[in-house]
Amino acid sequence: MKKIKLTTISTLFGSAVFAADEKIVAVGSSAPGLGLSQSDLLIVISLVFAFVLLFVSVTLLNAFKVMYWEQLNPRPYSPPEKAPVLDYDSWLKQKKNKPSVWEKMLGLKPVSQEKDLEIDHAYDGIKELNNPVPAWFNILFFGTMVFAICYLFYYHIGGYGDLQDQEYANEILKAQEEKAAFLEKSSNTIDENSVKFDNTQTVLEEGKGIFNTNCVVCHGDRGQGIIGPNLTDEFWLHGGGINNIFKTIKYGVPDKGMISWEKMLSPKQISAVSNYIMSLKDSKPAGAKAPQGDKYEEKSPQDNEMKSVGDSLSASDATKN
Repeated sequence: MKKIKLTTISTLFGSAVFAADEKIVAVGSSAPGLGLSQSDLLIVISLVFAFVLLFVSVTLLNAFKVMYWEQLNPRPYSPPEKAPVLDYDSWLKQKKNKPSVWEKMLGLKPVSQEKDLEIDHAYDGIKELNNPVPAWFNILFFGTMVFAICYLFYYHIGGYGDLQDQEYANEILKAQEEKAAFLEKSSNTIDENSVKFDNTQTVLEEGKGIFNTNCVVCHGDRGQGIIGPNLTDEFWLHGGGINNIFKTIKYGVPDKGMISWEKMLSPKQISAVSNYIMSLKDSKPAGAKAPQGDKYEEKSPQDNEMKSVGDSLSASDATKN
């Protein structure tokens, strides 16, 4: 009877709450809240409340059920039994003698077997135990010896592997190849703002070849000037310096008859020929054309010079070390 009454009361109470919420939903107006309207939010709250109420009802029902059966069949009270107090030896015997993983790894024996491990001699009452080294330690120790012999034969006797000095030389060579590949790739991104002064022999030879192929008709074979201006003096029509020369070659001067070389020469080639023209300064060739334009004074061409990063350790130092 109690179970039926409790279930009926819970059902009626839940129905009353849900009906009250239904009236509120019918009257309420829709308003945004967490992506739900006010009516939807009230419905969700009502469902959550009904679920919590159902859970509490089931819990109370189980509790009343236990109390009901306890009243019908009461269990007699039995006082707790007092466990006997054991001494250390008795307690030790009750413990499990199974060794742990750590004891297995170290090859340790339990204390109960200490008498069996004693060696027949003592020093001032101190006895020695016969605890052999674990097998895994012996395998590891002798394995390092085998590895050392193989390493010595592979690197020092047989010469199959590269030693430290040779590895350093290989890394230097690899770095130089990667640097050359990077410079080759980045050379096509050079413009009039990022071009650098570079008077290395390789760049000047490349620039000279481009100049002799494309520029001698107007500027002469030594830059002395024919149709175009003299490129060996300090006077410039469109500004001197590596940046201005690069810009003039790249975009040209159509109103003066100089075409744009942007589509015929790569940025690297324009940079090379610009550096070659910079090297012609003060060469004073015979039959040079009269100065034209304004005198250009640059503080220091080395300000734009391409500088290579030096290694912090030389090959000779590595060999000495």
